[in-house]
Amino acid sequence: MSDMTTQTYDVVVIGGGAAGLAGALSLARARRSVLVIDAGSPRNAPASHVHNYLGREGTPPSELVAIGRKEVAEYGAEVVEGDVTAAEQLPGAAGFRVLRKDGTAVTARRLLVTTGLVDELPPIPGLAERWGQDVLHCPYCHGWEVRDAAIGIVALTPMAVHQALLWRQWSADVTLFLHNGPEPSDEEYEQLAARNIAVVDGEVTGIEVGEDRLTGVRLAGGRVVPREAVVVQPRFTARSGVLDGLGLRATPMEMGGHTLGTYIAADPTGATEVPGVWVAGNVASLMDQVIGAAAAGLKAGAAINADLVADDTRRAVEARRAPFSAEAERQVCEKTLGSRRHGLQETR
Repeated sequence: MSDMTTQTYDVVVIGGGAAGLAGALSLARARRSVLVIDAGSPRNAPASHVHNYLGREGTPPSELVAIGRKEVAEYGAEVVEGDVTAAEQLPGAAGFRVLRKDGTAVTARRLLVTTGLVDELPPIPGLAERWGQDVLHCPYCHGWEVRDAAIGIVALTPMAVHQALLWRQWSADVTLFLHNGPEPSDEEYEQLAARNIAVVDGEVTGIEVGEDRLTGVRLAGGRVVPREAVVVQPRFTARSGVLDGLGLRATPMEMGGHTLGTYIAADPTGATEVPGVWVAGNVASLMDQVIGAAAAGLKAGAAINADLVADDTRRAVEARRAPFSAEAERQVCEKTLGSRRHGLQETR
């Protein structure tokens, strides 16, 4: 591997999940020099399988990453593991310096940041340990796996009734635990009743687990309601600290009168307000599933290559003009010198 303290790449990709690897693949196939730096802590690590990824349905997340890394490497891109602590602009629009926790640094003409997000769970004992198994949030990711099961929705936000009605598509046994969420309106109570969704008042204090599976929801008074899966709405927080040094701050995302999380704003190609910096995947789009993140990475990679093509062309034009400029300057100097000599002869 090249000396990473001095190596310069066309593109450094920060984050090696579906978005980062898809972007790296498209750039490597465009014959760009690419380095992917991955911290090795993917959001979907607790999940056993990836779903809704056409052609890869049911693939374990770690296997999908391994396949992606192999494909990227086959086209000449480098993939390394490590934590990126900061990214900073070089003077004179010369690109970016990427600093790693181990003290090494690389430079890049362009950056693609695909660091994802963090799921911040409510402080209910037991949820974090079962996250991605039978404590869930997305029915499109995990609904099929708990179809016809006894599902509990823990109300945390104004979106709770919507969640309950949505999960009702996968099971006829859905219970909404009001917990500390807002009281449903009369219209919402009618909707819940029409869909045979039970409503339970009281604070949720924990979950019951037996034989490595969720068995119930525990309430403040000690009552346990049997359930086989629990749905919660985490707060989605963009992993965007690496962008702070570039002046890019996360933007709150509002939905249904509730702050769902934060993300880095970008145009449809992933270009941010800082020239030369793109984002893709969950750091920019909180609702993307794995296949959506991969598509966003591909789109960003193509946009970055187009930007580099324009920059390469500009530099080539400047280089082509340089000899003509030098020749023109020489001719002007000779003409000026000739005029001076002619003037001296007339004076004599």
